[in-house]
Amino acid sequence: MELVLADALLGLAQSPDPCALLRAVCGGDGAAPLSVERVETLRFLLQWLEAGGAGGEALRRAAWEVALGRCWPLLRGGGGAAGPERRRLLRAACGALRLCARLCGAQLAARLAGEALAALRAEPPGAGLGAEAAVEALVAVAPELQEPALLERAVDAALALVRAGGREAGEEAAAALVAGRLLPALSSNRTALRRVWAGLLPGRGEERRVSRTLLALTALADLLFPGLEGDGGGEGPALDARLCGGFWRVLQAGLTDGDGLCRKRARYLLKRAVELSDQLRTDCTCPPDDGDEPSLFWWSVEKNDKLLQFWENYILIMETLEGNQIHVIKPVLPKLNSLYEYALSEKGCWLFHPSWHMCIYKRMFESENKTLTREGVAQFLEIYETKRLPNSPGFSEFIIGPFMDALSESSLYGRSPGQLIGACPPLGMKLQKFLSTYLTLLSEEERRSFLLKFIQKMTSRHWCAVPILFLSMALACIPSCKALGTEGLHSLRDVLQCTMITHQILLRGAAQCFLLQTAMHLTDVEKVSLPEISSFLMSLRPEESLSRGTILWMELCDWLYTHDRCFRKSINCHVEHQERSSLSVYVHTLVEDYLKAPASTRENCFMPDWFEAKLIATMILLAADVEEMKNKHSKKRNTERVELKSFLHPLLDVLLKLGTNAYIPTLKTDKSLQLLLKLLQTCLLKQYSPQDDVVLSFLSNSVMTAAESILEFILRRLTASELNTVSDLDRCNLYLALLSELVNLCSNAGWKKGPSIWNFISSLINASVKNLQETGNEQEPKLGEQIQKAVSMASLTVVCEIIDQKPELQLKSLHAVETLKGFISSVQLNQVLKKPSYTEEKNRYVHYFLCYSLFEESTSSQGWGKIVASYVHDQWVCLHFILNKYHKCIPLSNDETLELSLLAVQRPIRTLQSALEALTLLPSDQVLPVFHCMKVLVPKLLCSSESLCIDAFDLAWKVISSLSNTQLIFWSNLKAFVQFVFDTEVLAIAASSKGQAYSKIKEIIVKLVEMSTTRTGVFNTVISYCCQSWLFPTADDTGALENPFSNAGNYSELITEACVFGMVFRRDQRLIQDVHAFVENLGDECAANVVTESTNRDDHYVRVCAIKFLCWLDGSNTLHKMFMEDLVIKLLDKDELVSKSRTRYYVNSLQHRMKNRLWQTLLVIFPKLDQNFLTGTLDKIFQAGFGNNQASIKYLIEWIIILILQRYPQCLEKFWNCFSYGEEKLKTSICTFLSVLSHFDIILENTSEKKPVLKKALLVVLQWCFNHNFSVRLYALVALKKIWGMCKALYVEEFEALTPVIESSLHQVENMHGAGNARKNWQRIQDHFFFATFHPLKDYSLETIFYTLPRLSELVEDEWIPLCKFTRYTDISLPAAFHWLHSRTELLNLKPSDWSQQDMGSDLVEMDNQTEWTDVQKKIIPWKNSSPDLDLELLFQDRAAKLGKSNSRLIVVASLIDKPTNLGGLCRTSEIFGASALVVGSLHYINDKQFQHLSVSAEQWLPLVEVKPSQLVNYLQQKKTEGYTIIGVEQTAKSSDLTEYCFPEKSLLLLGNEHEGIPANLIQHLDVCVEIPQQGIIRSLNVHVSGALLIWEYTRQQLIKQKQLK
Repeated sequence: MELVLADALLGLAQSPDPCALLRAVCGGDGAAPLSVERVETLRFLLQWLEAGGAGGEALRRAAWEVALGRCWPLLRGGGGAAGPERRRLLRAACGALRLCARLCGAQLAARLAGEALAALRAEPPGAGLGAEAAVEALVAVAPELQEPALLERAVDAALALVRAGGREAGEEAAAALVAGRLLPALSSNRTALRRVWAGLLPGRGEERRVSRTLLALTALADLLFPGLEGDGGGEGPALDARLCGGFWRVLQAGLTDGDGLCRKRARYLLKRAVELSDQLRTDCTCPPDDGDEPSLFWWSVEKNDKLLQFWENYILIMETLEGNQIHVIKPVLPKLNSLYEYALSEKGCWLFHPSWHMCIYKRMFESENKTLTREGVAQFLEIYETKRLPNSPGFSEFIIGPFMDALSESSLYGRSPGQLIGACPPLGMKLQKFLSTYLTLLSEEERRSFLLKFIQKMTSRHWCAVPILFLSMALACIPSCKALGTEGLHSLRDVLQCTMITHQILLRGAAQCFLLQTAMHLTDVEKVSLPEISSFLMSLRPEESLSRGTILWMELCDWLYTHDRCFRKSINCHVEHQERSSLSVYVHTLVEDYLKAPASTRENCFMPDWFEAKLIATMILLAADVEEMKNKHSKKRNTERVELKSFLHPLLDVLLKLGTNAYIPTLKTDKSLQLLLKLLQTCLLKQYSPQDDVVLSFLSNSVMTAAESILEFILRRLTASELNTVSDLDRCNLYLALLSELVNLCSNAGWKKGPSIWNFISSLINASVKNLQETGNEQEPKLGEQIQKAVSMASLTVVCEIIDQKPELQLKSLHAVETLKGFISSVQLNQVLKKPSYTEEKNRYVHYFLCYSLFEESTSSQGWGKIVASYVHDQWVCLHFILNKYHKCIPLSNDETLELSLLAVQRPIRTLQSALEALTLLPSDQVLPVFHCMKVLVPKLLCSSESLCIDAFDLAWKVISSLSNTQLIFWSNLKAFVQFVFDTEVLAIAASSKGQAYSKIKEIIVKLVEMSTTRTGVFNTVISYCCQSWLFPTADDTGALENPFSNAGNYSELITEACVFGMVFRRDQRLIQDVHAFVENLGDECAANVVTESTNRDDHYVRVCAIKFLCWLDGSNTLHKMFMEDLVIKLLDKDELVSKSRTRYYVNSLQHRMKNRLWQTLLVIFPKLDQNFLTGTLDKIFQAGFGNNQASIKYLIEWIIILILQRYPQCLEKFWNCFSYGEEKLKTSICTFLSVLSHFDIILENTSEKKPVLKKALLVVLQWCFNHNFSVRLYALVALKKIWGMCKALYVEEFEALTPVIESSLHQVENMHGAGNARKNWQRIQDHFFFATFHPLKDYSLETIFYTLPRLSELVEDEWIPLCKFTRYTDISLPAAFHWLHSRTELLNLKPSDWSQQDMGSDLVEMDNQTEWTDVQKKIIPWKNSSPDLDLELLFQDRAAKLGKSNSRLIVVASLIDKPTNLGGLCRTSEIFGASALVVGSLHYINDKQFQHLSVSAEQWLPLVEVKPSQLVNYLQQKKTEGYTIIGVEQTAKSSDLTEYCFPEKSLLLLGNEHEGIPANLIQHLDVCVEIPQQGIIRSLNVHVSGALLIWEYTRQQLIKQKQLK
């Protein structure tokens, strides 16, 4: 259009005056702003005038006026245009300005540049003009700038925009425009280029935006490297980026940047540098940052080929890592090992800077594909196993940084395929080897620094339980060295605090054990003091890790003993005791300082913190055990325990005075009792009896001397109204906890002074009851009175627990106990303590109120309501004591009378109603005693008050549901809930009436099973309790019911669900399960296994419990027999239901697993069933065999059929009938029945007349030996071989006629010729375990059914239940008469293999052992092509004119595509949709046969333009000035979605190379990147397909616009 308009103007003017033409195009003086079309025409006219050289001074003046009067205002106002029109106008105006500057010279350029720079310096940048317009104006005039000062200002302004930290869209766009357009334009001047270079690269340690810097460097790439032709002239030598360390640091940062486009630019620059070095073949070296390290880049003519090979492999690896498909990446990873061969000299020094290798690993670590991350971590760890790499400071920083960040990903620690459950994951083992190996490369000082930073890194972020466990284990396995001082010990303590975050108690405890071992192995004892050691030990939880008597405790004692004289002396430690160990002196000082109470005029409000008491108790016991160890080593029999006696002396001195001295400061009594309690709690050993522990015995004897004094003190404090503030409740808890420990101590020590305990208990009961019975001012209760009532009720609670738990003390006979029973029975349940009034007592108790207000402020969530809840809770504990004692006397309704005058027992309905009320009042953590009471009451009231009991079920379930996410209190409450809902008497009564209670219990069963799918361990609790109560009922249960086992039949669905129970865990859940199994396999070596309470929450426990329950059943017992038969029917029905729900199911799917568990259970029950029942169910078993089953299920069905036929040969007739069905029904199942015949020798063991049966079997098998299906023939031949061997052994004469046929058939199959699959499969099926090794009778065992067979059947490991689980879970033991436990060794040692599957093992192993791949995809960036300059515009116009075809305004640029097939397809697509032109890299492609085959003559009807890749930058800039929007098909961080992008009419579509995409140096010239939304995992489409999608979308949008215009 522009050419036609210009020609018309020249013809109309009939004048040689170009100025007149310019004025005509501009519309004359004072005309309105120019339209886009006029500006584009003006630009073309100026281009034409410049080329013609006409006009002289007049033209320059006209151009000056056009620039300042017509074009510059457009940059400010935009002519009212917006969006794409605004961009088109801006580019046309800047194109005109560029031509005006050429015509007018430096003066106009300087003026325009000055105004543009002023706009850029404004706030915000470009105010009034617009940042984009200002930058484009500077780009237009930059080639004409000559004044050095102005050039400097322009460069500084451009660099300021590039370095700006803003991340808003406008700032990002401006910075990108400057980096991609302005800096290259300014850098045409050598001086300006050097200023740009100096300001662009960051200094060492300086933070810059890598993406913007790389954008600028890519745009300047042609100017940064010396040319092949030598220096191009100008001031100073040419730049060489290869010699600048800052350039390489930016490039390395770009290679690992999170933005894919940034990485692409970095790879582009690296390729340019390597390619140039190869072409120049001159030596060059970038000066190293540190004299000891190799250069970041160097080149040598002598090693040119080796260097080129290194960098080609490096670039190939980096490009391949851009994909997320591991099968594409994995073949290239062996090249990573070859990089080390190039990178190390013969002397073992680095030739290439190790940071290049770190870039590869960092890129792998940060990949979205976790499999690739795992490969990267494994590769990095293996390098130190296979190669002795020299150390580099950068490696240590890399390990502490990116490497440890990668290690924080839990999924990396999964087991490898084939590893057994409970084995250490590969990453865990490699970490141990790596740390030990790497530390040997470091000097002592470097080792200390590295380990400190490593440990500190473990505290700098939130680590999950699994990574911190294996990192801690790796640290613990480092050989002992003096590496950690005080700071390191404090860092380890911080890591311990991090472990407390996880809810996985076992993993938490194991990590603590490893961290303590780390401290013992790595601490430099000369740099730490005993106070610092003890402070560290307090971060360990004794209930999870550091418990007395464990191996870990003994290791700690040995460590303290060995290094006793080496610890750094603390300031507070006394030095005069040279003959005593430093540990003893330290502990003695601790105890003395602890018990020194400061003189105070008033009592302390609050209890002292427990930390100090816990620390001192632990250190006392450690010192005592160290003393014992010292005596053993010196072979002295020291029975006096001198050190322990000295530690206890200050404490005993205080304790002995407690009963007689009422003036001991409260703080001192609190501390002494706290220390005593912690000593007693910490000293107890779980695995030893008290008699074997000499330290405990000595401690017990010592404490016993002060027992009476302590009891007198406790009695006085609890009963003499001395506890009357809120803070005193903590003291009450201390006294009562100590009371329980003292009673245990007295009981275990066989204390003869029984009357002292009796008198104490009697006095405590009487005083507490008296205090509770007193009535004060009910309207205005006093604080002291209410606190004392809470203390009295808590005291009675502890007394009730002691009476129950210590029957040997004979406390039930005390008269006071009868008083207690009467009081508790008559107390009003759920009675609360009214909140006291503080105003009246203000003067008298001002100090106490101050304490209370402080207490409330410090514990705002624990106000008076918590005190009331504890008070009500204690009532129910005491009531349970009464109900439990008199449960047989509870009437079944309120109408019955009771001789006892106990109201709570006499009126059970009212008591149960109160229990329901308590459930609504009490917080969830206080309801446990209410559940215990309901367990006693509900069985008595279920018949008479069924609705009330149902309400109890509902309310209790509501409480349990609300607790399902609360770890600490959920399990105890769930156990109590199960005990009262599934009480044998409750179940029996509900089942007898089959009423609402029965339905409610069934409903609860369903809810519990449902909950167990999300909360592992719920079903375990239910099934364990039910199985035990049904099999081994207590005396009370047997008294109430004739046979509690009847409940099993009434609620058989519980066992049915248990037999098939098992969750399909998510990957993260399975990982936790595997790591749990690994820790458990460590056994006693890991103290966490000893001290952590076993919860039996393993998913397998449910099935194990159910199977062991079934093993106890006796077929001769009528109830047992009925239950088993009912269970078998239900299981077979369930199998049929699962089969109908999905006719085809995948291996290891939920359906497969359920069916497998179901048939395993049937196999266990089978021997207990009688003939009549089996005969009746045989048809269902055969019917199951007809199904389309997975291999593991087929084996189980075949095994059951074999056992039934062997035991009851009369069932053979039914079996033969299975072969008479039509082929359609047998096509998927005939192999099952033929497999049964392969064990025919075992089936006929109990048959006297074998010949007739053999004859029948032979006839049946022979008909299948000639089946058209190859697999069926193989199974039939295996059976035939077995049966024919039996016939020959019996000399059956009737078969002589068949002998030739059978012998020839077997001979033929045994001697197959050729190397085809037939012969291999025949050998494989004969070697298969089911036919070659498995024996249906000898291998009948739990281990075979639940472990060996699933493993050989290639079931997922989740389904393997090892035999140890049947013996380890001891809630229900196996019957003594049960002998079917172990598999035969021959079967157990077999490896999984299936004849029907291809043998992939050898090929895979051979492939994995390869070190090089030659067939690896290599990606190419086409920057090397060159071609002579062409007048591209004229060529295009000429081509279009020749064809005379009307086209759209879409140009498709395919110059980067080098495959003729893709170009031919694009040519055809472009022609069909009316593109205006297709731009190709060479017109020679149209002669290619592949091109012509796909284009089908489209090239004859479509304008084709040749633009070589090297000309694309100029071509794209030219098209921009013509108003085209440059659109790239590329995935970047800011790509537009194709479905949301609106194409401008004048669109240029740039397509990338097949492998590389759009090169980095072209991306900055794009106006927009468009990407096609994807749903799959393949990262890109074929370039022809991508282009076709965008061409159609452009055409579709233009068609819609045309219709709207019409």
